[in-house]
Amino acid sequence: MTHVESGSKTNEEAARAQIRAAEYVRMSTEHQKYSTENQGEIIRRYAEQRGLTLVRTYEDSGKSGLRIDGRNALKRLIDDVRSGVADFSAILVYDVSRWGRFQDADESAYYEFICKEAGITVHYCAEQFENDGSLSSTIIKSMKRAMAGEYSRELSAKVFTGQCRLIGLGFRQGGMAGYGLRRHLIDEYRQPKGELPIGAQKSLQTDRVILVPGPLHEIETVRRVYRMFVDDGRSERDIATILTTKVC
Repeated sequence: MTHVESGSKTNEEAARAQIRAAEYVRMSTEHQKYSTENQGEIIRRYAEQRGLTLVRTYEDSGKSGLRIDGRNALKRLIDDVRSGVADFSAILVYDVSRWGRFQDADESAYYEFICKEAGITVHYCAEQFENDGSLSSTIIKSMKRAMAGEYSRELSAKVFTGQCRLIGLGFRQGGMAGYGLRRHLIDEYRQPKGELPIGAQKSLQTDRVILVPGPLHEIETVRRVYRMFVDDGRSERDIATILTTKVC
């Protein structure tokens, strides 16, 4: 009797080990704890505990979870599932928010339903509930989806308010400096740290960027444009032609 049970258990473990799974990881820029490496570690541990074999990785790095646009890995995952080329029967995701922070919770459910309809289950590895279709898991999952979307809405409002405040204090919020200007880095005490080259970004969160006058020849060109427009009454086309002819 014991021998039969042991053999049955061994067969069951072997069958579970043959279950192929894919992982989906996504990281925006909001928290380092959501790095793809951290997600992957939790997912691999979950797979080992469940006897699942990871065969494929879909990764969206630096992508917002608000919408599917731009999330090429998730699009490819859904396309693979829809077309029937997916060679796995489970999808492992870190948590509900990594699947997406869709503003409409039904959109998140829709993509999961596509997988379910194809016989592929979605596992949220870091959540405290089993995504088994039970009433309790359905309620918790729906609440988590709504919370994920609400978090993004609140974060957007906070970011916008913070940016408005920094702009009011005279700090530059992204983008290249205009002609005749340069970006200059200052520390939290407004002490200058040096010019920021084109394409460079600040390395410390407490640092700020301000605009300062650029080279003298650019400043003089800007002043000349204003004189031609205001004093001489020339059109933008005439001014552009004059400046282009001079450069050529």
